[in-house]
Amino acid sequence: MTHRSPELSRPARLRPGARVAVVAPSGPVPEDRLAQGLDILRGWDLDPVVLPHVLDRHPEFGYLAGDDAARARDLTEAWCDPTVSAVLCARGGYGVQRMVDLVDWAAMRAATAAYGRPKVFVGYSDITALHEAFARRMGVATLHGPMTATLAFLKDGPTQESLRATLFAPETVRTLGLPTARTLVPGRAHGVTLGGCVSLLAADLGTPYARPSARGGLLLIEDVGEEAYRLDRVLTQLLRSGWLDGVAGVALGSWAQCGAYEQAVRPVLLDRLGGLGVPVVEELGFGHSATALTVPLGLPAVLDADAGTLTLDAPALV
Repeated sequence: MTHRSPELSRPARLRPGARVAVVAPSGPVPEDRLAQGLDILRGWDLDPVVLPHVLDRHPEFGYLAGDDAARARDLTEAWCDPTVSAVLCARGGYGVQRMVDLVDWAAMRAATAAYGRPKVFVGYSDITALHEAFARRMGVATLHGPMTATLAFLKDGPTQESLRATLFAPETVRTLGLPTARTLVPGRAHGVTLGGCVSLLAADLGTPYARPSARGGLLLIEDVGEEAYRLDRVLTQLLRSGWLDGVAGVALGSWAQCGAYEQAVRPVLLDRLGGLGVPVVEELGFGHSATALTVPLGLPAVLDADAGTLTLDAPALV
């Protein structure tokens, strides 16, 4: 029997009036978009608080939201604040790998133990490195979902509703998948969800806290701005390293700005993943797309590549 990836600890669902912290672990945040996102959260009867360095700009590297230590400190303080129920990322970009080892993970573990249950953590894209860190260093399930200052969250109703339902009524969103979902390799598989932006997963290889493999898991991957040959390179690296050995199934999200999907991207995905001998579903509906579903990471689920669905064994939040 295939060994499964460990199921992680589920956070508690949010209640009206809950205080949520907004952090910027990666790239700089446009102030006007942040303001719009905060208004949406307030419309859900949440009480958002913006951490001190969210609108910072790194003095030398314009692609970073403030210096590494400040971004790490904001995340640590947000997680350790007993009045905060969820930590939401403002946007992705690049920068998590520079700050992830500066986060006070010991303090965050102690805070989680004191509360008796972890907080909700939401983000995607570059935030993949933090999803992996929460899984590996904290044993905490997280939400691969839209960020407060991103266009999909600001402009797309179904994206907003997917996150809102997951936060407040997670039992209503147990089965995930947009109508675009279709079979790349047929079959059904059970495992614990993991994944995110595939280039970030590859970049994590060889680092001290990296996941040794995806064995037994349902791997959810997507990316943005990577040409077909670069996606080939990333997937080949994961294959050659043995990281994909024993994976139970694969769900594919969006491949925005990666070239023509049918002509360039899909053939690479089929070539690199088709030989794994596991179910693969494409265009499930998460990632850098106009409509981005909120998908829990670290929880057991069934991937049905024939039906184009991912069904959680239990609600994402308690």
